[in-house]
Amino acid sequence: MHGTVKWVDGVMTLAESGSGHSVVMDGPPELGGKNHGLRPMEMLLLGTGGCALFDVITMLKKSRQAISNCRVELQAERSDGVPAVFTAINLHFVVEGEGLKDNQVARAVQLSAEKYCSASIMLATGGVEVTHSHETHPVGIASRARDRRDTPVLLLKPISGFSHHLTGGAHHAFHGI
Repeated sequence: MHGTVKWVDGVMTLAESGSGHSVVMDGPPELGGKNHGLRPMEMLLLGTGGCALFDVITMLKKSRQAISNCRVELQAERSDGVPAVFTAINLHFVVEGEGLKDNQVARAVQLSAEKYCSASIMLATGGVEVTHSHETHPVGIASRARDRRDTPVLLLKPISGFSHHLTGGAHHAFHGI
């Protein structure tokens, strides 16, 4: 695996993966940014969620669960000092489908946490308290319960002739984390 992160302007960077995808990262104006992209630590958090969600969806499909919607809501705490590392992350899976078996969903989440998700296991090994939880709903219930901030598409403003569409997880307060 490889990638390149290029400085664009201020504290804005363009990250390009070895698989040919790119994403803009930036900071807030008070730190020299223009708020045109995700923060690097947000990328790390969202990447962890994407890794875990990939595992859970793959396992649920293999166990023939009729999932129609699945998301992971991420909540993280960071230390107050420098470096402001993650101290705790909760991954809360919300799975919707017809005739879902809660024990199958629980098992998929557990296997992701303990065996398959390289990102969350790496963070946990490094001292981050990583917790996982889940809920299941019949078709349509979880979708209707979502509010506008749960929309998974983030549109970034065009910068120097390019624009990007990024997907990300919803942020939801969970157990005070």
